[in-house]
Parts: sequence; C-alpha cells; structure tokens
Amino acid sequence: MTGYPGYIDSSRNGRLKDLAAGLMECLKDCTVCPHHCHVNRQEGEPGFCRAGLQVEIGSYGPHFGEEPPLVGRGGSGTIFFSHCNLGCVFCQNYDISRGHHGEKVSLEKLARIMFSLQDRGCHNINLVTPSYYVPQIIAALAIAAEKGLRLPLVYNCGGYEEKSTLEQIAGLIDIYMPDFKYADPEVGKRLSHVPDYPWVAKEAIKEILFMLETSLTRRKSLVKAKVLAMFLRKSRYSWIILIPQVGHLFLLLAHRTFPWWLSTQRNPFHPLSFLR
Repeated sequence: MTGYPGYIDSSRNGRLKDLAAGLMECLKDCTVCPHHCHVNRQEGEPGFCRAGLQVEIGSYGPHFGEEPPLVGRGGSGTIFFSHCNLGCVFCQNYDISRGHHGEKVSLEKLARIMFSLQDRGCHNINLVTPSYYVPQIIAALAIAAEKGLRLPLVYNCGGYEEKSTLEQIAGLIDIYMPDFKYADPEVGKRLSHVPDYPWVAKEAIKEILFMLETSLTRRKSLVKAKVLAMFLRKSRYSWIILIPQVGHLFLLLAHRTFPWWLSTQRNPFHPLSFLR
C-alpha cells in the first residue's frame, strides 16, 4: 500500500526531486501541454499560454465555492495560476487567464503558500489550471513535502492535457477534476481556440481513469461535463462520449459561462455570433 497523499512516498525515496529536475528541463523546448509550442521558457520565451519560467499566481486561499466534496468545513485550499493553455471567450477569470493580473513567485514562495493553506485548515491543495506550470508545481511540491506538507493535491484543469505529462506525474495527484467542455471540434475552435479539444480531452481523461484504476490508494476523479446554455444540443454529445469511459458523471451545469471577456468586444470568436 502506497502512502497518502500520493507524493509522500516519492518525497521520501527521492523520486520527487528527480522528477522535478527532469520536468524543469522540458521547459527549454516546451511540450508540457498539447500545444507543443517548442519555445524556451527557461529563457522567457512565451508560447500559447504566455507563461514564462517563473510562476504567476492570481490569488490563493480557502475557497468555499468549489464542488462540495472538496470544501468541507475548512474550504478547499485553492491556488489560481495566471495564464491558461485555452482561450475561452467565456472565461470568468479572464483577468487572470488572459489579462496581466498576477504575482510572480519563486518556487520557495509557492511551497510556503501550500503550507499556509495547510495552516489555515484547508482540506486540500487545489491547483486551478496547473497544466502549463506542472514542472514548477512539482519542484515547489518537493520543497514543501520535505518540510511536512501533508494535504492531498487536486488537479483542477480544463481537460486540455498532455498525456505524457500526466504519465510523468502519475501517483502524485490524489484528486483529478478535469473539464470536458466540448465534443464538437468547431465549438472548441471558436470558443477556446483549440479544434482538437474533443480528442485531446478524451485521451487525457482516459489516462486519468487508467491511473486511478491502477492506484492502490484513495485517489478519486470528478469529471466536469460542461453544459453551455447556448449549445444544449451539442453539449449532450459530451455525455455520450464520456459515459462509456467513466460509467457515471459528476455533472456540473456551467452556469458561469456568460461571455464576460469578449461580451463587449467585436471579435470573430464572439460566442453570440452563433445566435445570429
């Protein structure tokens, strides 16, 4: 039986440090997410996500608006990372994901933030949009675990994940919470600028479920099938695709998908253009 949280054993046997070092090297020719930008983030070159070497955080703290299984009494210890590897026109966090809001933090400070959430009584470390910061997160986790961090990790992502990255961090994450936004590539292209979203997200979720099935610990997954009010007919195909994979769904009605970011801009990707 392996330890819980999942990263504890890896910290004790040295795997966590070695993995962090290897992942940080990947930033020199970045393929951390499915965009495969091949930019040198070690030198500050931005890719699609616009994230560089240093982690940027929009905010952090106990969050009581997350899915109920994560909140409990102490809240989910949420860390909102700046930037994103999607370009969702309806993003409710657009100031963080596509704007310039965020604080640059060192790996040591990120580790201290994780500790502060533990000290405040949070039940988990909830990593929101971690996909393009996986190397830095694992490096900070290695520091925090050595000093006594014991909270389980939540991988709270948009579903657009690199399968090889997920494979490398297998066993470290305790709760996966991926979105499944679109089953239609045209909708994925026009609303998030990723036409390959359905295939990439499906493969990522299959990989997550495989890791859970082969795990010996209490790891769990909540798959969020987004229901976009403007695309009810198309949204149902998300369920059709997912049900054979997961057997059942934790269904989240995406009531927060009002197009805040582009709602007042004239833009060819404006979602309301579908209604004309």
